[in-house]
Amino acid sequence: MWLVVGLGNPGAEFSKTRHNAGWLAVDFFAHAAGANDWRFDKKYNAEICDGLIDGEKVFFVKPQTFMNLSGESVQAVAAFYKISHEHTIVVHDDLDFPFGTTRHQFDRNAAGHNGVQNIIDRLGTKAFHRIRIGIGAEHEDGREFVLDTFSKEEIKNLKPIFTAAEKTIVDIIVGKAS
Repeated sequence: MWLVVGLGNPGAEFSKTRHNAGWLAVDFFAHAAGANDWRFDKKYNAEICDGLIDGEKVFFVKPQTFMNLSGESVQAVAAFYKISHEHTIVVHDDLDFPFGTTRHQFDRNAAGHNGVQNIIDRLGTKAFHRIRIGIGAEHEDGREFVLDTFSKEEIKNLKPIFTAAEKTIVDIIVGKAS
């Protein structure tokens, strides 16, 4: 079993913001895995659905806490389904990379991402997979930039970015990721 978590903020005002790149990506991944039955589960404080990737059951999760408390939902789902941290993949926005860049990392620190740091704190380990989606490294005010919506041009380019991230997730699950 695997856990694929998209980080974001709840509420319509955040739905198309750069900070919700993780949620948007997980929606894309879940749809590709035939998992379209999102449901809110209050015991996890998260939206959750499940599907199959290469025969492996995968739970897709969108915490409904705000970004900086994402670890609460991740810990709750992982504990209930007994999913190891090595089988946890967290997908999130990253200001350190140009728009369109994706990076897979395992067992790394949070690099200043508060949502990731909360997951590390709640799981008690940093030994989980991360898919970092670059949202743009050139900005003056990071907080304002991440909470702004994607431009029309950026929205047109999300599908190939998410497709590349999806390939990485499949590679992780089937054991081909480096």
